[in-house]
Amino acid sequence: MRKETAAVRRHRALFRASEERRRPELRRADITVTDDAAVRRATKAAALGNAMEWYDFGIYSYLASTIGKVFFPSGNDTAQLLSSFATFAVAFLVRPVGGMVFGPLGDRLGRKRILSITMIMMAVGTFAIGLIPPHSAIGLWAPALLILFRLVQGFSTGGEYGGASTFIAEYAPDKRRGFFGSFLEFGTLAGYVGASGLVVVLSGVLSEDQMLHWGWRVPFLVAAPLGFIGLYLRLRLDETPAFRKLEGAGVPESGAADAVETSAASDLGKIFTRYWRPLVLCLALVAAYNITDYMLLSYMPTYLSDELGYGTDHGLLILLLVMVLQMGVINQVGRLSDRFGRKPLLMTGMLGFLFLSLPSFLLIRQGGVALVTLGLLLMGLSLVALLGTMSAALPAIFPTHVRYGSLSVAYNVSTSVFGGTTPLVITALISAFGTNLMPAYYATAAAAVGVAAVLCMRETANKPLAGSPPCVETQEEAAELVAADSARP
Repeated sequence: MRKETAAVRRHRALFRASEERRRPELRRADITVTDDAAVRRATKAAALGNAMEWYDFGIYSYLASTIGKVFFPSGNDTAQLLSSFATFAVAFLVRPVGGMVFGPLGDRLGRKRILSITMIMMAVGTFAIGLIPPHSAIGLWAPALLILFRLVQGFSTGGEYGGASTFIAEYAPDKRRGFFGSFLEFGTLAGYVGASGLVVVLSGVLSEDQMLHWGWRVPFLVAAPLGFIGLYLRLRLDETPAFRKLEGAGVPESGAADAVETSAASDLGKIFTRYWRPLVLCLALVAAYNITDYMLLSYMPTYLSDELGYGTDHGLLILLLVMVLQMGVINQVGRLSDRFGRKPLLMTGMLGFLFLSLPSFLLIRQGGVALVTLGLLLMGLSLVALLGTMSAALPAIFPTHVRYGSLSVAYNVSTSVFGGTTPLVITALISAFGTNLMPAYYATAAAAVGVAAVLCMRETANKPLAGSPPCVETQEEAAELVAADSARP
């Protein structure tokens, strides 16, 4: 065998040193062992905030026709509906601003503080809408105040989803992040179910005139007690283990570099320049997900009533059934994503919308309770594959020290441009092209983008979050991880 030269030996030594720097030895102190009770409290508090956010969007969507008549001058029904949806979309214009403010603050000051602030602002904005006098009483001040409080809601929700999903992801053990993350979207569905159920009850009990004069206010006023409950739950929580390690409270030496650069790395300029690739991936995933989400859960009641002539309660009851069924399976979808991976579940949902959107709308257009329900169920099953997986997949795209800020920016920019404008865009497209199949075409195009995005993402199931040490459920599992790491060559 040829003898190694001194240069070769130096090269090998340098290579080994480089490898050791890249992969430091895992120590027991590096590993987070979760407290199951704390994880469940954190999940509950985060999910309630998400439920309240979507409760607000749900009642606004389901009462769009009524709100149009209350806050905008009488005239053409389509013009009033478009004005109402335009005001709905206004809140989404300011969401990216809220994300750019609250996201980096969440990376600097902590997840808990910012999530408490967003909860207060959401409750105040929603409650205030229920107190605004109608256009007939104060004229243009009515739509102006409506827009103002919608902006308050939009600004606060800019920091909500990114923070709530980050909060759950950083509390949950690596092997169950999909299961616990699915409760965030369980809260989404619960908010919609609560909103639609309350609207159906009020519409059944009150006359159309009573709904127009005061009944529509009740769902908005309910936001105040819900907000206080959510704030109480969030204030009782500790900061996430990942953020505490990052701050330096018990941070291992291997994480010291991340902790030192937290304030610099969470700066927006560095998020856009250093992490633009994961930002683009997140933008594409959220665009596809939110177009289909808002189309089915927010726009569909209006589509059934205004385009197909169904009674408002009739359409809401069918959609309510679909959402209750989704709530029954969403946590199992989260478990499946832990077992088989995020990518297979996300791809299933995207392909479902790609191939089933048009058949679903053709079924819905045929009329009849059975066919409408079947069409909604086909899309509902595709959506639940996304709902049960996305809240665990998105936080894992970004490292810990910029997770809240990066996710808030990407999520809210995409939601504002594509999600919140979905009802307005679909209504305008139907009017322009004269076909009520436009929602199907729009959803199909969104799903095509989603398929491409899923193909580009890395699998993150059962792995530590980027920038954080492993997170396990028991001391025994931690010891096994250390032993396995020590045995690596």
